[in-house]
Amino acid sequence: MGGEVNATMLAARIRKERRSADASSFVLDVSIEVSPGITILFGASGAGKSTLLDCVAGLARPDEGQIAAGGEVLFDSARGIHVPTPKRRTAYVFQTLALFPHLSAEENVAYGLTELREEERREQVEAILKAFRVEKLGKQRPDKISGGEKQRIALARSLVTEPRVLLLDEPLTGLDAELKASIVDDLRAWNAAKGIPILYVTHSREEVDALGERVIALDNGRVASTGRPMDVLDAPRRKKLAQAAGFENLLSATVLDLREADGVMRVKLGDSACEIEVPLGYAAAGSRVRVAVRAGDILLATEPPRGLSARNVLDGRIVSLEQRGTMAMARVDCGIAFIVHITPGAVRELELTAGRRVWVVLKTHSCHLVE
Repeated sequence: MGGEVNATMLAARIRKERRSADASSFVLDVSIEVSPGITILFGASGAGKSTLLDCVAGLARPDEGQIAAGGEVLFDSARGIHVPTPKRRTAYVFQTLALFPHLSAEENVAYGLTELREEERREQVEAILKAFRVEKLGKQRPDKISGGEKQRIALARSLVTEPRVLLLDEPLTGLDAELKASIVDDLRAWNAAKGIPILYVTHSREEVDALGERVIALDNGRVASTGRPMDVLDAPRRKKLAQAAGFENLLSATVLDLREADGVMRVKLGDSACEIEVPLGYAAAGSRVRVAVRAGDILLATEPPRGLSARNVLDGRIVSLEQRGTMAMARVDCGIAFIVHITPGAVRELELTAGRRVWVVLKTHSCHLVE
């Protein structure tokens, strides 16, 4: 079984239409190939992430296409193949973990091993609980253990059957970053020996940065981009993807001119007099474009800056300043509104307050064109 699992690849080419009660429709139309390791399915709510997982698991039936894992065809509309969910050897962990409240951790994990002899079942349960560092909780029921421990037990229950594909639908929601990283480290260690494809659904940019090896970004039911997290999400091409990736500033603009020798073009923001340089794109003078900028990529100065490599400096005034946990958020009016993230220390040292005149500084390559 070990060799078969290590060879597992997941491939899906499917189309699935879903209609809601108000007669509106959503179409999932994707083609993906997932190799062993963690692949993030990223996108805004409603992009089609969970629908894709349901199709792979057999909980939803595509209208057409193919799904194959480890060389076995799980679904083929042309040939009438639709392998039932219990026979697909896919494990699925939901945001709501659905542990049986009346069973102990050991009994929850052993639930899917009914075909094994008692001794063999006990050995597998002990091994998987140890792999996820919850072996001391075997006799405890779910209501007696913490949220992070429940997540570990839910993963152990899904993986003890040695699936060939693991599907995770936002299973770590609500846990702090350190705990998420610890659980995923254990998952990676387990998968180093098993080598199965893991599809991990999230719309959290922080989780992508912490967990992902590869990203498939979905937008409105289609694959918008694939690749390394930094390549996909640091330069998103679509508005919804930019919003999901944490670009707080989405600005309408008009192209004024192209400066090909410098690799930039000049744009005017909205109806304001603000003009900035952005990376050269496929647009002509007069075209309407949209520019995405992360709030954390913007600098503030309390006097006109000089001698900077940054090409965009805009005169403005702070409209509001709010403390948000370990970060402060400033809204700055430069004729067009910007959201800027700064540290509380910078707020104190620069004596920033609502109404203060400031200069907004933007690097050209912090400005991303999106569709």
